[in-house]
Amino acid sequence: MRKTLLILLSLLAHNVANASLSLSLSEAIRLAQEHSLDAQVARFTFLGSYWTYRSYRAELLPSASLSGSLLNYDRSITSVRNYEDGRINYVENNSLTNSLTLSVSQNIAATGGTVSLQSYLYRLDQFTYDERTYNTQPLRLTYDQPIRTYNSLKWRRKSEPITYERAKRQYLESMQNIAVTVTNLYFSVLSAQSDYKQAVATANERGRLYEQMQRRFTLGTVTKSELLQLELSAVNARMALKRNLLTLDDARFQLFTYLQAARWDEVELLVPENVPDIMLDEQEVIQRAMQASTQSMTQKLSLIESQRNLAEAKSQRGVQVSLHSELGLRNTADRIGAAYRNLQDNEIVGLSVSLPIFDWGMSKGRVRIAKANLDMVRTQIEQEDLNYRQELKRLVMQFNLQYEQCREAARAEEIADERYTLTLQRFETGSISVTELNTAQQEKESARAQYISQLQTYWNNYYNIQRRTLWNYINNNEITTDFNKLVK
Repeated sequence: MRKTLLILLSLLAHNVANASLSLSLSEAIRLAQEHSLDAQVARFTFLGSYWTYRSYRAELLPSASLSGSLLNYDRSITSVRNYEDGRINYVENNSLTNSLTLSVSQNIAATGGTVSLQSYLYRLDQFTYDERTYNTQPLRLTYDQPIRTYNSLKWRRKSEPITYERAKRQYLESMQNIAVTVTNLYFSVLSAQSDYKQAVATANERGRLYEQMQRRFTLGTVTKSELLQLELSAVNARMALKRNLLTLDDARFQLFTYLQAARWDEVELLVPENVPDIMLDEQEVIQRAMQASTQSMTQKLSLIESQRNLAEAKSQRGVQVSLHSELGLRNTADRIGAAYRNLQDNEIVGLSVSLPIFDWGMSKGRVRIAKANLDMVRTQIEQEDLNYRQELKRLVMQFNLQYEQCREAARAEEIADERYTLTLQRFETGSISVTELNTAQQEKESARAQYISQLQTYWNNYYNIQRRTLWNYINNNEITTDFNKLVK
């Protein structure tokens, strides 16, 4: 299998082989999951989610920064008030300032506060007075804490891990969606391929029978009307052959374009005759789907988002309080070394308070709206769960019945083939008319089309169940991938 796949990849991607090759459904799905545009979109989408999650994780870690203001030269006239007599004088300002701050900060998700450690150096050169001043703060510890306010980081701690986990499962589901798409495209080609082969056989057969009928007409054993009827059948067969060729070419183009294949004209698709006899347990499928699919995660995120909106609306009501505290050491001197000696304490503690007195009920309205939306989301989740479970039940029931449908369709095809063979023999002996032969042929073609359609339904249902459960029921293992390789 692996050797065949490698040869096929070389044929499709590099356009170097001339030999006819076959392609199975599983190989087509594997090619699409590796090379299709949908697969690339799924990878890029996951990468976007991955880096978004990485950015969120970085917010929970300490951050260090170095900032400053350098070579700020100021030569201007400045107004100065004499506080003894209140007079304003204008003096010349000729100065140069430089500052540098090293800061390490840490967000506290549980409380929404921020703690930071800073080291500060400021230098002032006053050229008018030929003076130089250093203002230092070697150590400053600050803590800012909002009280009774909305804590966005706390809510992100709840939602971001779920969002990232959902992104992983969305990628896996996208791969299974590709399998469903390929299955439909694959069977479209199979159907067209089968119709074309049948059309070729019918056209050749009608041509051969028409030649026989001409000889019999010469001998006088058939009528002119019977000869013309067979000739019409031969003409119709040749016309059907051309139509089927165009349909096959179009179906092939759609499939192999989706596979991103460069060469496909000599590749023949194999009919997946071996249908696994699998009986799925309804409750087990539902349980796996509720645990593995993005359905439950999307519902959790919707609920968290509604709860977050309610918390934010409530935080905007009543008193808004914020605490700022600062503890450090500082000094001022005319030399940089002296500025770091004999350091003095520096403490700041304060509360900022905001109290809305009257807002015409806007805050109250926001809270009620948020509560109503939360109740609505909970109701929607309950209804979605019921619909999702019912959909899974119906899908499992269809799948469990489909194996027998495929067997019956296969048997119907065998019967139709055998009947057509007998009808053809009777026609060649002159026992039946062209109409009866055409009827048997139509039954044969219909039986073959029905068989391919039942196979398509089987594999369509299977991959849809596999997409929802992320479980391979043929190999009996979980569907996953190495996400670390996707981000490299």
